[in-house]
Amino acid sequence: MDATPAPRRGPLRPAERAPAPDLARGFMLLLIALANTPLYLYGSRQSPLGTHPVDGSAADRAVQFVMILAVDGRVYPMFACLFGYGLVRIYDRQCAAGASPRDAAAVVRRRNLWLLVLGFAHAALLFLGDVLAAYGLLGLVLGGLLLRRPERAMRWTAAVLVGLTLVLWVFSAVGAALAALAPSGAVGGTGADMSGILRSSFSEEDYLASVADRLAAWALLAPLQALTLVMPAMMALGLVLGRHRALERTDRHLRLLVAAAAVGIGLAWASALPEALAHVGLVPANGAVTAALSGVRQLSGVLGGAGYVALFALVGRAVSRRARPGPGTVAVIAVGKRSLSCYLAQSVLCAPLLAAWGLGLGAHFGSAATALFAAGVWLVTLIGAYALERADLPGPAEVLLRRLSYGPAARSGGADGGGSGPGADPSGGSGTATR
Repeated sequence: MDATPAPRRGPLRPAERAPAPDLARGFMLLLIALANTPLYLYGSRQSPLGTHPVDGSAADRAVQFVMILAVDGRVYPMFACLFGYGLVRIYDRQCAAGASPRDAAAVVRRRNLWLLVLGFAHAALLFLGDVLAAYGLLGLVLGGLLLRRPERAMRWTAAVLVGLTLVLWVFSAVGAALAALAPSGAVGGTGADMSGILRSSFSEEDYLASVADRLAAWALLAPLQALTLVMPAMMALGLVLGRHRALERTDRHLRLLVAAAAVGIGLAWASALPEALAHVGLVPANGAVTAALSGVRQLSGVLGGAGYVALFALVGRAVSRRARPGPGTVAVIAVGKRSLSCYLAQSVLCAPLLAAWGLGLGAHFGSAATALFAAGVWLVTLIGAYALERADLPGPAEVLLRRLSYGPAARSGGADGGGSGPGADPSGGSGTATR
C-alpha cells in the first residue's frame, strides 16, 4: 500500500514468544464471542443503549447480568492495550535489527493500513462490529505520533488520556447518582436508541441489503470505537508497557501487576454492578439513570482492561514457570497465536447461522442459548488452532497479513501465528520476547 522498505526482521519465531499475551488473547476471544453474539438476537426486544434483550428466562437474565458485570466494555479495551504493546515491540524489534526509526515506523504503518482494509472487508461481508479497522485507525494515529518519540511522550500521553477517562468516569457516576435522586418524572428518557442501528443488518433477509446496512453502521462505529477516550487511553498505556516489556519481564513488575489486577478488576466490576442490577430489574432505574450507568461501565473499561491484562500477565508467568504446560493451556495459547484467524472464524461460523439472511437462529435464541452457542464457536476455533499447532502451521489470516506486512521475502518463522499480527488486537502478535 506504500513504498515501505523491506523490514530488517520478519515475523517472530516460536522460540521467541512469551506465553502471557498469547494466553490472554486466546481466552479473551471466548469473551469476544460472548460479547458479540447478543447482537444477533434481532427477534428479542432490546435495551436502547445496550446489546442485550430486556427480557428472557431466569437463565437468560443471569447470563445478561454476568455479561454486563464482567464482559461488556472490558474485552476490547484489553485488546487495545495489548495492541499498543504489540506496536511498540514490533517497532523496537525492527530498530534493534538495524532499521532506521523511519523505516521501522513504516513497517508498523503498513500493517495498520492493511488492518483497515481487512476490517472493511470483514464488516462488508459478515459483521458490522468489526474491530480491526478501529485498531488500525488508532494505530495509524497514535503510532504515527508516538512510536518515534521518547518514552516520556508515551508516558505523558497515557497519563493524560487515562486521567481524562477516569475524570469522566467519576462525573458519570455522580450524574447517575443525581439522576437516581431526582423526583420521579423529573428526568425523561435517553432520547437515543442504538438497537435499531446495530441490528438492522442482522434482521435483513436479503444478503446484499444486509451488506449496505453493515457498512452504514460500520462507518459510524469504527471511528467511534477508535477515537473515544477509552481505546486511545488503553493503547497509549500499552505503548508504555511495551517499551518496558512488562508482560515478558513480569518478575520486575510483580507488585504492580498484582495491584493492577485486583484494583482494576474490582473497580470495573463495581462500576458495572448498578447497571447489571438495573437491567435485570433488581433495582429501579429510569432512562436517564440507565444511560448514566452505561457511561460509568463503558468508562471503567480503562480499569477493567488494564486489570485483565495484568491478570493474564500473572497467569502467563505461572505458565512459563511450568516445565511443560498441559494440553488445554497449549490449545488456548494456540488460539492466541492465530487470533486473527480465530477472530474472523467466529464471524464465519456465527453470521450464516444466526443472521436472518442465513438460517436465522438469532430470532429464536435467548441470552443463555446464545452464550452456549458462543462458547461452542470458541471451542471449534480452539480445536482448529490446536490442530494447526500440532502440525506447526500458522493460521491462514496470519499468513495473509504477514505477506502483506513483511513481503514475500520475509522469513516465515514457522507457526508463529501471532508473529504476523498487528500487535495485540484480534490479529495477534504482541507478546514476544523480542518485540
